[in-house]
Amino acid sequence: MDHYKELGLERNASKKEIKEAFRRLALEFHPDKHSQSSKAVRDAAAIKFKQLSEAYQFLIDDSKRSYYDRVQSQSTASTSSTYGYGYYDNNYNHRQTYRHATSEGLLYKLGIALRLITPRAFLLNAIFAGALFGGIFMVDASGKALWQMRNSGKSFEEAMESIEKAKAHKDKT
Repeated sequence: MDHYKELGLERNASKKEIKEAFRRLALEFHPDKHSQSSKAVRDAAAIKFKQLSEAYQFLIDDSKRSYYDRVQSQSTASTSSTYGYGYYDNNYNHRQTYRHATSEGLLYKLGIALRLITPRAFLLNAIFAGALFGGIFMVDASGKALWQMRNSGKSFEEAMESIEKAKAHKDKT
């Protein structure tokens, strides 16, 4: 599915033209307008409206549009590798994704990995987890250092054995 063709636009369309085309077509295919129509017409209008909405969301956002343009210019695949809701590829994944025909390629997998690790929330969580594990390591290391400083002749295990022996001796008496 070509988002530009979906909205009846040229590739060099401005944001104003994109908005106008979407509004005009959205009024024509909005599900509420077809609420009294037959089920087949309602379903077709709903699908068309979702496709129009997806096309609008891609083309109105500058970063999504540039990504879409790059991938579209590289792609020579058939309609089975289209983007979006999956009405042409029978995937029915109702999230907007950036699927591509070379989904098994190394660059595609690298792109997925980068999308997972670059959001701000992920980075903040990674920093927090690193600080937490660092703190745990520091507490453990300082505990061992304090133990060795105060009990230079015994290891921790030897001290625990002597405590157990003392408890056993106390229980006998």
